[in-house]
Amino acid sequence: MNVGIKDVARVAAVSPATVSRVLAGRTVDPVMRDRVLEAVRETGYRPNLAARRLRSRHTKTIGLIVADIRNPFFTAVSRTVEAIAYDHGLRVIFCNTDEDAAKEAMYMQLMQEERVTGVILAPTREGADRIAHLESDFPIVLIDRAAPNASCDSVVLDNEAMAARLVVHLHRLGHRRIAGLFGTDTVTGRERCDGYERAMAECGIPGEVVPVPHEREQAQRVIAALLGDVARRPSALVVSNSVMLQSVLRVADTLGLEIPRDLALTSFDNEPWMEFVAGGLSVIEQPVEEIGRTAVTMLLDRLDHADCVTRRVVLAGRFIARGSGGRGAEA
Repeated sequence: MNVGIKDVARVAAVSPATVSRVLAGRTVDPVMRDRVLEAVRETGYRPNLAARRLRSRHTKTIGLIVADIRNPFFTAVSRTVEAIAYDHGLRVIFCNTDEDAAKEAMYMQLMQEERVTGVILAPTREGADRIAHLESDFPIVLIDRAAPNASCDSVVLDNEAMAARLVVHLHRLGHRRIAGLFGTDTVTGRERCDGYERAMAECGIPGEVVPVPHEREQAQRVIAALLGDVARRPSALVVSNSVMLQSVLRVADTLGLEIPRDLALTSFDNEPWMEFVAGGLSVIEQPVEEIGRTAVTMLLDRLDHADCVTRRVVLAGRFIARGSGGRGAEA
């Protein structure tokens, strides 16, 4: 007797759609997934892989949802994703959430309605928390921000290690009052903050974490409050991304601060203009092309091998030392 998806669904006490999502490697509640897999073993069901792949690729379209297109990191990753998708005959639907969880949810619903082949997603902080419970009809690959409790493939930077590298660099230059500026709404910001705090503790110096809002004017007010207070002003900063770095530079210019004489700077991301500012800015250069290429490759692999184990690729950045670190007063 031929066993079908409906038979598996009946044994597992779930809907046939849930069985299909589990067999296709989609994101499903872990308890339901275990019930379906146990029912597959019990019934001896053998899926028609050829038919499943044909259905999963029918739109030949993938979704790309990024958190902030102002950030050159996401611009560069998006360009790589689009180029590689084009080489594979795939179209790309591009969406930008501005770190807004409601927009992210809307765009994920759009991907369902468009019946995309798969989605590459840089989730908001709320999105990363809820993605483990999201039921979708397509595979999802996370970039830049992982979701530890979700069964999604992901490719990320080693954020903790890279933030720690910036702290060590400034400490070796003699800085002891090093503040860290990190986003309030992102997984990435939290990981980089963890690396900063760990490195500060290992260096034996107190840290000062400054949460910076996503909205630019609010961010500049927070930064101005820090740098405008002479008694509180640190000698050096670890800045979490290049968008935030631009706000720091704008505030420093308004206050008449010279870099690195009055304020040493380090940051993430390496844009062409950075080597021409203040003798060059010391940064962590992210492997943006490798991140984009790996994300598309993982998505295509997931379509061909739906039942393979979830993978998390962690990449190292490249530290580039320039003149913005200056010398600390204690050096």
